[in-house]
Order: sequence, then structure tokens, then C-alpha cells
Amino acid sequence: MSIYNDYIKEIEERKSQGLHPKPIDGAELTSEIIAQIKDVNNPNREDSLNFFIYNTLPGTTSAAGVKAKFLKEIILGESVVEEITPTFAFEQLSHMKGGPSIEVLLDLALGEDEAIALEAAKVLKTQVFLYEADTERLETAFKNGSTIAKDIIESYAKAEFFTKLPDVEEEIQVVTYIAGVGDISTDLLSPGADAHSRSDRELHGQCIFEHNKDMQQEVLALKEQHPDKRVMLIAEKGTMGVGSSRMSGVNNVALWTGISSSPYVPFINIAPVIAGTNGIAPIFLTTVGVTGGIGIDLKNWVTKKDADGNTVYDKDGEPVLEQVYSVETGTVLTINTKEKKLYNGDKELKDISAALTPQKVEFIKAGGSYAVVFGKKLQTFAAKVLGIEPPQVYAASKEISIEGQGLTAVEKIFNKNAVGTTPGKTLHSGSNVRVEVNIVGSQDTTGLMTSQELEMMAATVISPIVDAGYQSGCHTASVWDDKSKANIPKLMKFMNDFGLITGRDPKGQYHAMTDVIHKVLNDITVDDWDIIIGGDSHTRMSKGVAFGADSGTVALALATGEATMPIPESVKVTFKGNMRSFMDFRDVVHATQQQMLKQFGGENVFQGRVIEVHIGTLTSDQAFTFTDWTAEMKAKASICISEDETLIESLEIARDRIQIMIEKGMDNEKQMLQGLVDKANNRIQELKTGIKTALKPDASAKYYAEVVIDLDEIAEPMIADPDVNNEDPSRRYTHDTIRPLSYYGGTKQVDLGFVGSCMVHKGDMKILAQMLKNIEAQQGKVEFKAPLVVAPPTYNIVDELKAEGDWEVLQKYSGFEFDDNAPKGLARTKYENMLYLERPGCNLCMGNQEKAEPGDTVMATSTRLFQGRVVKDSGEKKGESLLSSTPVVVLSTILGRTPTMEEYEKAVEGIVLTKFKPSQKQLVL
Repeated sequence: MSIYNDYIKEIEERKSQGLHPKPIDGAELTSEIIAQIKDVNNPNREDSLNFFIYNTLPGTTSAAGVKAKFLKEIILGESVVEEITPTFAFEQLSHMKGGPSIEVLLDLALGEDEAIALEAAKVLKTQVFLYEADTERLETAFKNGSTIAKDIIESYAKAEFFTKLPDVEEEIQVVTYIAGVGDISTDLLSPGADAHSRSDRELHGQCIFEHNKDMQQEVLALKEQHPDKRVMLIAEKGTMGVGSSRMSGVNNVALWTGISSSPYVPFINIAPVIAGTNGIAPIFLTTVGVTGGIGIDLKNWVTKKDADGNTVYDKDGEPVLEQVYSVETGTVLTINTKEKKLYNGDKELKDISAALTPQKVEFIKAGGSYAVVFGKKLQTFAAKVLGIEPPQVYAASKEISIEGQGLTAVEKIFNKNAVGTTPGKTLHSGSNVRVEVNIVGSQDTTGLMTSQELEMMAATVISPIVDAGYQSGCHTASVWDDKSKANIPKLMKFMNDFGLITGRDPKGQYHAMTDVIHKVLNDITVDDWDIIIGGDSHTRMSKGVAFGADSGTVALALATGEATMPIPESVKVTFKGNMRSFMDFRDVVHATQQQMLKQFGGENVFQGRVIEVHIGTLTSDQAFTFTDWTAEMKAKASICISEDETLIESLEIARDRIQIMIEKGMDNEKQMLQGLVDKANNRIQELKTGIKTALKPDASAKYYAEVVIDLDEIAEPMIADPDVNNEDPSRRYTHDTIRPLSYYGGTKQVDLGFVGSCMVHKGDMKILAQMLKNIEAQQGKVEFKAPLVVAPPTYNIVDELKAEGDWEVLQKYSGFEFDDNAPKGLARTKYENMLYLERPGCNLCMGNQEKAEPGDTVMATSTRLFQGRVVKDSGEKKGESLLSSTPVVVLSTILGRTPTMEEYEKAVEGIVLTKFKPSQKQLVL
């Protein structure tokens, strides 16, 4: 049977799901389609024409290569297709976004047929996705006297590919749709359980609103009632897009409410409009910009103040909110892009300048941020070739420099890594900066989209200025099912070929490493001045500054080695007082959020800003617990300020772990990992000799706010509670409800415990082993009254625990231990009351494979408490995921309930839970 017939069979299967034909990305199928087009008597010819024109993916897919060559044949007259004229062939090439199409256009433009060359040049002037091989051909032709090449380069220098685009509409009318009350997690827009389908955009689109067909129909009804307007999705009384950095979430919103990017590229929509009472989560907002969309901070509910300007609280101690204006579903609003204001009719509701900065308007005009990034690089190239200064076409980078004001840590890192700024000018927060990126990470459930994005932007190799790129396998580590077997090896091969270090070896020569991506990135970051971009919201390193990003921004960083963003404001966090011996550092993390909210009357001053935490004495492994949680604090990023000796210890740990990766055979031909070892050794030497001390802010730096955490106030373990039964839906499933252990009175039933995810480190595994020994000594045996699932974050931690004897302790008490030679093929649906030693990786935290039983109350070290993420609701009870320290989780599963303080203190007796104490050294310059 031919591959075409296989494709037709697949189409019939998709029809039963209400789906259209899957877009074509393979050369073999495209070649067969072309053969049928050439055969004028072929019964499949008409369908083949439609597949070729409207259903073949562009970029560097193998299908695009075959398509581009056939279009070239038509333009040259070597093939004649009545339905595809040379003019139409050029139009097709203009929508193919780089790679093979650019190669063909350059062949034609620099060819001998003058008429064809002029037409090809006309199309080339609209293109921006050119790489070094393409620009080198143009430059060579220009130097050899080609007038066509000169004409194209002059057009690029003027950035006509941008200036000749239509201006952004002055007025954009939208009709509102409230997608939820309270914070809206990206799980609602792109559920974790549907991660396997993200690269199949139409199929994945069916999961929006967690497959809620009623909500989907409501959106369709609004579109039908308002065909001239866009639907604006809203998080009422909450923040839109919290939780994860999902391009798939924005893709789904765009698919249902956006605009088609091209008539010849199916299911790729752009320009969604989304909003939230408390704005958009920072990472998600970046993703909106990738697609040329608009994200609005509505502030339609505000904290109520009394006559003296003080916050008014309700009986539960929560700030009272009052409505400023209504955005109920079906409200027609107008976005005025010129005035940068939101209107209801003639009534002005809100200044939305932050959503329509000059840079964001450029993204809207260009159809997304990629085109702007590549356009600027192309203009710079052309101006250099012509020996001229590039004309000011794009909005000038905003450069804010305040004389006499020192720099925060993030300002220092951005100034060091900035590209294209005014020489010698010191930049402060609010400046818009292009920066070089040192480390880039791609995770496995978004990696398939990242690979597609790289193909779409015609990239074929990692940028040489990136120190290291890593592709993880952690989000699909729990269950090696058919979906994983189909997707992950293909992803690993693509990324390995692209130049990344991959968790799985496409050749199978080293052991598959399913380590949690954030932990790996934390280890391979070997300089406190580095910038890291990673495809996950928890890309929050305790060295350097890291930004979680969508799959597209990750692709852009891999391809160009750059990112563009404003320098964020910072909030300084310091500590005072002393920790009680029975407190875990996780309790400090939760108390930080609690005390911050209390100090600022319920305002989350962390949201959208960098938390500069003066951690001082904790190594990066333990400090990561704080930086990791900053995603739940809604911060944009975090930076740890460490003492020199602590940073040296952290770098030595990281270097040695990278060396283990090399010894496992994970390095590539370019010796990327060895380069990191060398870089680590150099930075360690700088610190030891005093040539360059650890990163510290200036004493005169200016912060948005300063928060001082009083350790003396932390008298008992702290728990983040989803508060699932709160009368106000906007108060449910946030990370802001932090409660002391005593709140539960030792009586709250716990149905399952989870120790794992990126929030734990080697110390947590040792605490678990020591607690089990303690409890056996005290009670004569260890008996679990609820299941305890344990997923170490990395294999190197497992190896270290084995060497130190702790793994043997865990094995003694476990009823299941993972076996890499026979990984699970099915996700668990039931758990027994025992200890499960699961494979390193994300496990329950991700929610795409393993889940707790519906309706369970879960006590977890995880970061995720969103509805349905770790546990779904049952018909009788809402599932709830409470987040706490390792000791609380362990004891809760042994008791089957939350412990009392007396039980807790007894269980951790003699165990050193953390060595954290406020630094006594000067951590500013």
C-alpha cells in the first residue's frame, strides 16, 4: 500500500473525531502527491492539489523541501500545472517561511532569467527568515556586481519587509468571554494530560477548557453573534495563564479566537486577545507576544479601601474586592491602539499602554515577535554590507539610565549580556534589551512544538553563542507508553541533530536520563552572571537569572542565542531571626509568601518582578527550593545572592555532575559539556583568587519593594492550601493561602503523599530515609496508612544515595522500585498503602501521566495545586493537593492524616532539616 493511501486511511479515521486531514511534513508523501498532480488522469489529482497547496507544512520540514523544488520547476517552466501558475507558485513560496523556499528564491533571483529574477526578488524582499548561508549568498552576489542582490539588500536595509506591512488597526473590537473566576491555569487551556497531542494543533485544540464542550460552544456562539469582533478570554478576579509556560495554551486560544496566519498553512492562528483582572502571568504574556496577540491587565476589581486608605478585610482576613467596571461574558469592548485605551462604547475604562508598548505593537503588526527579531538581524546585516547606519525603522530600544543609582543583580546581568545598546551606557529596569543567552533548555512535552517552531523559522543548528542546550525527558518519565514511544525518540533525534545534549541518546549508547529539566539546568549553569531560557515555568536557577518560556521563545533562543525583553524591576528579600531546629527550608519558602502578602496588605509585590533573594549560606541545590517556588509567587524570575564560599561549593557540585554526564557518554562532537566544565573551573578560580567575586547588587540599587522575612515567626510547618471549598471561587486554587500545620488539628485525612518533583533535592531523600529509621525505632515498625509516592529528581541523586547507604533504607520500606529495563507502560489508577520508589522525573507534579485517585486529598512537595492537575474531583469530593515539606508529607502518609506538632517534632528528632541561617556577611557592594 502506498504512503498516500495510508494518509487517506488516516484522514478517514480523523473524520470520526471531527478532524481535518493532518498537515503534511514528510518528503515521501509530498513526492507521491506531486507525482499524482503531474499525472493529469490520476483519480487522486484534485485532492492531491489541495493537499499540496493548503496542507503542506512550511519551514525546514522535509515536505517543504520537496514542495519548494516543485514550485521552482513550475516557475522555470520545467513542469506545467494548470492550477498553479508561476505567479501562484511565487505566492506559495512567499508563505513558506525560510529554509528551502529561500534557497529556491535565491536560485531564481540570482539566475539568468531577468523577468523571473525580478519576481523572485520581489518575494525575497518580504522575507525575514534568512540565515548565514542565505545572507552570504546575497553578499557574495552583491560584491560580484549583481544589481538584483544590491536591490534586495537595499530593501532589507530599509526593512521594507516590515514597513510595507499594513498598519495595526486603530480600533479592535472584542467581545468578552469569562473563562473562569480566579486565577486561570494553563491547564485549563492546554491540559497536561493532553500533552502528547500538542504538535497536532487541531487535535490538541479539542482539549481547550479541559474538554468542556459547553464552554467551547459558548465561544463559537459568540463568534457567530459577533463575526466582526474577536473573542477576548478573561480570568475574572484573577490572573490569566498561571502555572506553566505553555505555547500550546496560547495556540489553543488563537485556534478558537484568533486569526489565520496564512491561507496555505492550516491550524496556525495568531493574534489572540486575552485578559485578567490581575493581568497575565509573566511567562504566558511573553507567549502571547510570540503570536502577535494582546494581553490586558484589566484591574476591573480592586482592593477596597476605607476612608483612611487602609485595606478592608473580610471575616477570614482576606482583602475585600470591589468592581470598578463589568466585563461579563458578551460585553463588547473597543481596544484603541492609537490612544492605548480600553473603551465600552464611548466610556473609557482603562489605560492599556502596558499592553501596547511600541515593541508590542510591532509584534502585532509583524504577526509575532519572531518576525521582528529576525527582521532586526536582517536589517543589521544589510546595513553592514552597504556600509551605512541602519535607518531607524523599529521602535528604538528603550534605554533608561539614572545617574547615581546603583544596579540590582538583574540589572547587572542584563548590562553584562546586552547586545546593541548605547556603548558605555548603564541601563536600569524598564529598559528594553537584547541579551545573549548562555543556557537553553527544552522539555519533552513542549519540545515537539519547539522542534516545529525551529522548522518553521528554518533553523537547522544551535546558535554558536549558546554555551549549552539541553533536551529533557522528565515530563514523560513516569510511563513509557505508546504515546511516549512514538513522540520522544523522534524529538530526541531532532534535538540531538540540532546540537543539544539530550536526555535520551538516539543511538542508545548511554542510559536514558529522565532527570527533571530544572535540576539539570541548575547543574549546567556554571556562572552566576549567566542568562538561562527554559521551556517550563520552573526554569528558575539558583545561579544566574533564568526565565521560563514558551516553546517558541525557546526555539528562538536556540536558533539565535538571543532573547529580547525589558529589564524587570526587582524586589529584595532578606532574612532576620533564627530558625527552629524542627523547621524545613520549605517552611521558609512558604512563610516568605505569607509574610510578603501580610506586609503589603494583600498586594503581591512579587508578581511580574524579579525576586532578589539574599540567600547567602545555602548551596544551589537547596536554594533552588526557593527560586523554584517563585513561579508560584508569580514572579518573573529570581536571583540568589550568595557568599563567595557558598558559590564555590555550588559550582564544584555542578562541575562534578557535568563530569558524570561526560563519563556517561552524553557529550557531543562540539564537546559542549566539556566547555561547561572548563567554564566552571575558570569561575571557581576567579572566586578563589578574588579576581571576580560573587554577583552582588550595589548598595545604592533601587527596588520596587524590600521584604524582610522574620524567621522567628515561623513556629511550625507551613502548608499551601488550595482552599477548594472557599465561598469565593477566586480564592480557590491560588498559592496565596498559606496555613500553619496546627490549622488542621491533626485530623485532616490524607489519602496520598508525594515526595518528588523539582522542589526536592538530595537532602530531602536523606530526610525521608532518616525519618523512616526514626519511626521504626519509636514504633517498632513503619506502617503506611496512605500511599507514599517518591520520585527522586535526578539519577545522580539516586547514585549518591546508593553510595551513602540511604537508598538501601528506602528499598527496605518500599513495595515498588522502578526498573529502567522494564519501565511502566500504563499509568497507575489505584495505589496501595505503601512506599513507591518511582523513576526520576516529574511524576505526579506534571499530571500528564500519573495522577492521584479522583477526590483524593494529596499532601505533596510539589508546586502544583491547580484544580485537576495532580488530582481530579470525584462525584463525592473535590480533589485537593496541599503543598508542604518532605517531613510533613512522609508523616502524613504514615498517619493517614495531618500530624500534630507533637507527632511532627518527635518524627524529625535528631534530623538536620536545613542548615539555612541569614548571612552575616555583606551581600552588597
